[in-house]
Amino acid sequence: MGSRRSLSNTLFQRQLRGVQNLYDRMDRMNQLGPQFIDITWNAGGRLSNLTCEMVNVAQSVYGIETCMHLTCTGMPRSKVDNALKEAYKAGCTNILALRGDPPRENEKWEVDPHGFRYAKDLVKYIKANYGDHFDIHVAGYPEGCEDGTDPELLLEHLKEKVDAGASSIITQMFYDVDIFLDWVKKCRDIGITVPIIPGIMPIHTYAAFMRRATWTKCHIPEKWLSLLEPVKNDDVAVRDIGRDLMVELCQKIIDAGILHLHFYTMNLATATRMCLEGLGLIPSLEERTKALPFRPSLGLNRKEENVRPIFWKNC
Repeated sequence: MGSRRSLSNTLFQRQLRGVQNLYDRMDRMNQLGPQFIDITWNAGGRLSNLTCEMVNVAQSVYGIETCMHLTCTGMPRSKVDNALKEAYKAGCTNILALRGDPPRENEKWEVDPHGFRYAKDLVKYIKANYGDHFDIHVAGYPEGCEDGTDPELLLEHLKEKVDAGASSIITQMFYDVDIFLDWVKKCRDIGITVPIIPGIMPIHTYAAFMRRATWTKCHIPEKWLSLLEPVKNDDVAVRDIGRDLMVELCQKIIDAGILHLHFYTMNLATATRMCLEGLGLIPSLEERTKALPFRPSLGLNRKEENVRPIFWKNC
């Protein structure tokens, strides 16, 4: 029993250190000036309590605006209700509503008999219960998704999610800007008018770059491969070349009139920082300096605080 208790305590301490390390990284990345930082949701919601706790701490303690991911996978309505209630109480105003992937032990996605079948159903439910409190973001797939659904049908589904009340679309990662811009035009042609925010995946290492591109089945331009392949074993060179390629991609997006970018950091700030520096989008020290002598909380009913009480100890 003693050895089992010791192992349990060790694992618990490791989890605590891991969570604190994640808070520290979020705090550092907040210096890059994002509108919000994503808190993801695991398949099946097994760590839903931790997700809700992290949203609460990020908002109330660190003063970081968050976007809580919420999926339909393994989520009965009662669990969705609890997650939304906790997000609301934490002061969170952004939800990314997803159908979600199946848990690792399941080959195919299955609807929870007491939950929601599609992301559009989740969007409708959030809108019906919380009105305009949450900006509800949904996923878009410029190059299709892994289940092989017909691209035209995916566009119809996306329109349904927007019509259900979605505030904006955040896309899957891509590396071919022409494919993305052509997909945006198709969205506009079928009457989708909400902001479309491109998903940007910075390049950290060649292996990770190829693995993610293969997993999402996104097209890699020949120019990119010809530049990255010869230096694939040199991580520094890969990051430098990757920065230039990503800056060029992002600049084309901005030049096309799309002024929001959604970076998939994978909890690593370096490559994202390099891209933002190349684009001239890092906030200055003056812009980051708060007028208040304390870090404001973003908890519910505390976002407008401009004073904080000071208690003097009686001597």
